[in-house]
Amino acid sequence: MPVRPAVATALVTLLLALGLGASPAPAAAQAAAPASTTATPSLAGSTLEGQPFDLARLRGKVVLVMFWSTGCAVCRDKMPELRQNYAGWAGKPFELVLVSTDRQLADVQAYDAIIARTVPLTQRFVQLWAGAPGFRSGFGAPGTLPAGFLIDKTGRVVERYQGRIPAEAWDRIADLL
Repeated sequence: MPVRPAVATALVTLLLALGLGASPAPAAAQAAAPASTTATPSLAGSTLEGQPFDLARLRGKVVLVMFWSTGCAVCRDKMPELRQNYAGWAGKPFELVLVSTDRQLADVQAYDAIIARTVPLTQRFVQLWAGAPGFRSGFGAPGTLPAGFLIDKTGRVVERYQGRIPAEAWDRIADLL
């Protein structure tokens, strides 16, 4: 049974009031936007597994950096698609890097514990927590979640995505590979 627009709007408003979803982006904001940055912003810290991470070491690869939160329903909904594409490009010069913007580390750790029990290793990717000591990001405030930044092999941010990642983003990644 389809959900009527008024009911859908009321549900989104309720979820936002409860803090359970990202604020919806206007349709135009969800499409790919040319990046205003010409160089890769810095991104460094420790992964959830405690390994050092520095985005600069991924030069020569196409990288999709995604800012997300466990409290963002759209973000959680996109995870299976991200995992499938990541596994499909195994062996190619592509990396997917997630940055959790959760307020509490325990929230993202609980989510990650479920993933560790249910998702094959081939579908897991690097993940950082923005609240960790030593975390540094030159991307600025991500805005509406999920927020994605597509980086080419030379280290340039070539597109930015707000809200749902459009299907065309995967074609763009394939073109850059």
